[in-house]
Amino acid sequence: MPRRKPRPRDRNSRSGSTPLGDVFGRTESGPDDESYIVRTVPGNRAVKIYRCPGCDHEIAPGVAHIVAWAFDGGGDDRRHWHSGCWNGRKTRRITRRWS
Repeated sequence: MPRRKPRPRDRNSRSGSTPLGDVFGRTESGPDDESYIVRTVPGNRAVKIYRCPGCDHEIAPGVAHIVAWAFDGGGDDRRHWHSGCWNGRKTRRITRRWS
């Protein structure tokens, strides 16, 4: 018996998601009380080295983390955060300012 292709999911029906082109994420308050779009990156999808703006340490490949960008800034201004650094963003400041 041939396998059927899975039906495409209706991305607009996801509750709590915010569309930005073809990218979805949840909206949260950021370190500067602006609205941020936030996505969780599972460890098996993390394939590059990133630098966390919360602690200024590297996020190694294979480590689950958070991607966040300002709601009005667009996806080109996204930053990769350690999950713990993102969760503690209200009690500390960003250590690195990007140009």
